Amino acid sequence: MKRRDFLQYTGMSIGAGLLANIPLIGHAVPADTPWYSIDVAVKKQLADVALNAARSKGATYTDVRIGRYLNQYVVTREDKVENIVNTESYGVGIRVIANGSWGFAATDRTDTDSIAKAAELAVSIAKENSRLLTEPVQLVPQKGYGEVSWKAPIERNAFDVPIKEKADLLLGVNDAALKGGANYVNSILFLVNEQKYFASTDGSYIDQDIHRIWPTFNITKIDAATGKFETRGALSAPMGMGYEYLQPRASDKIQGVTTLYKQRYDMLEDARNGAIQAGEKLKAKSVEPGKYDLVLDPSHLWLTIHESVGHPSELDRVLGYEANFAGTSFLTLDKWQSKKFNFGNDKVNIFADKTQPGSLGAVGYDDEGVGTKKWDIIKNGILVNYQAIRDQAHILGLQESQGCCYADNWSSVQFQRMPNISLQPGPNGKTPADLIKNVEKGIYIVGDGSFSIDQQRYNFQFGGQLFYEIKNGKIVGMLKDVAYQSNTQEFWNACVGIADERDYRLGGSFFDGKGQPMQSSAVSHGSATAHFKGINVINTARNI
Repeated sequence: MKRRDFLQYTGMSIGAGLLANIPLIGHAVPADTPWYSIDVAVKKQLADVALNAARSKGATYTDVRIGRYLNQYVVTREDKVENIVNTESYGVGIRVIANGSWGFAATDRTDTDSIAKAAELAVSIAKENSRLLTEPVQLVPQKGYGEVSWKAPIERNAFDVPIKEKADLLLGVNDAALKGGANYVNSILFLVNEQKYFASTDGSYIDQDIHRIWPTFNITKIDAATGKFETRGALSAPMGMGYEYLQPRASDKIQGVTTLYKQRYDMLEDARNGAIQAGEKLKAKSVEPGKYDLVLDPSHLWLTIHESVGHPSELDRVLGYEANFAGTSFLTLDKWQSKKFNFGNDKVNIFADKTQPGSLGAVGYDDEGVGTKKWDIIKNGILVNYQAIRDQAHILGLQESQGCCYADNWSSVQFQRMPNISLQPGPNGKTPADLIKNVEKGIYIVGDGSFSIDQQRYNFQFGGQLFYEIKNGKIVGMLKDVAYQSNTQEFWNACVGIADERDYRLGGSFFDGKGQPMQSSAVSHGSATAHFKGINVINTARNI
C-alpha cells in the first residue's frame, strides 16, 4: 500500500486494504496466563536473559523490546456493520552492536531459551554486517533510568468499551448523514494500544502503555439531475487519547464556518454538518484560477506541515540514508550549518514535541530508551535543527538523542521517525475572524484533501475539504475545485498572520509509512489558523 493511501484516507473503500496490513504475528495468548498479566518483574527477568546472552557473545550494546500490540477496527456502511477486526501481536525484538555494527533479531516465543537464541542471532548478524562496515556505529551517551513507567493519561480505555456501543455510535453517525441528504456514508473507528517494555545495557527498564484513537467517515452526495457527486470526509483528528475523545464537552467547542473541537470530537454533529456541506459543494461556484490569500484552518494546515516541514527535517532523509515514501530533502546540512537559511519569515516558529498530551506521538520514552522532549526546528524563520536519534546525533554535534526513535512492532527494528511537528501560535491575540477581516481576495480552507509534493519536499500542491470565498474581509460563499501550488520556502515566507493559542488544535496521520520493509507510525501536527499572502490557486475540475 502506498504511503499516500495511508496518510490521505479519504476513500473508505480502501478500508479492506488497510485491515490486511495489520500485523498478525505471535502465538495465541494462553487463556490461563495472558501475556499482559505478566508481572513487570518477570518482564525484567526475560529482558535480562537477552541482555546477558548478547553480552556473552560479544555485544557491546544491547536493547530489548518486549511488546504487545492490540488493534481494533469497527467498519460500517449506511445501516450495516461491515466488519469488526481485532488483532493481537506480541513478542521480543533484540538490537545489538557487535564489532561496531548493528544486528537485530526477534522472536514470538517468550521462553528463556528462545529469547537467548534470538539475542545470540542478533550478535551473529551484527558481526556479519561489520564485514561491510566503513565506520563503526557511534551512539551518543544515554543515562540509564532504572525501573520506570509511563502511561497515556486516558480517561476511558476504548478497548473496554463494548463493541455494541461503538457500532451504535457509527450507525448513528451514518443515520445522521443519510437524514441530512447523503446518498452514501461509511464510518470507521480505529483503535490502537501498544504495551511496550524496554530494557538496555545502559541500565533502563521502562514499561509503557500507549493508546490511540481515530474516528472517521466519508459522505457522498449525488445530484440526481446531473449524476455529479461531491464528498465530505470527517474533520476529526486522530488522537493519543481514550474513548473520552468521542465524548465532547461544551468548553471544547470552537465556533467557525463549520463546528470544530479542540480536544474532543462530536462525530454526530460533524456528520450532520458534513451531509449539508456535501450538498452545498454540489451547488458551489467553481474557483477562478489566480493569486489568492489563503486562510488555512488547523484541520487543513496539519498536512502541509507534515509534508513540507516534517519529512524534510528528518535527518536520515537529509543525509540520503532514507528515501522511501517521501523522498530525500532539500534541507541539506549546509543550509543548517549556515545558521541563516531562510525557511520562512520571522513569524514562522516550528517545533518538535514528543511530550504534548493527547498527541499521537506522546510517549515518556522512545524505542531506544531516551526520555522525550521538545525542541525547535525552525526559529523565527531560520532552520536551526533536525530530527535525530542516538546513532545520528553526533553528526549534528548533539550531546544527546532527541528521542524520536520508533518501531511499529516488536518484530521491526526501530529507526528515526517523525515526532509531533507543530507551528507555534501567534503572540498577538488574533482569532481566525481577525485574520479573515484582513483579506480582500482570498479562500478559507477547512479539512485536508489530496496532495502532491516532489521528492525533495519542495514543490507542492494541496487540496482540501471545504473552501469558502473571502471578499473584502467577509466570507461570501462556498467554492469548489480548489488546490493551491507553491514551494516550501515561498509558502512559509508568505505567512503574514497566525491566530493565537486559543485556536491551537491538532491534526495528524494515523498511518504514516516509511522504510523498507515499510513501517507505519502515527504523528500529530498542531497549529492555529494561519494567513498566507498571494498563493497561486488552480482549478482542479475536469471541465469548468
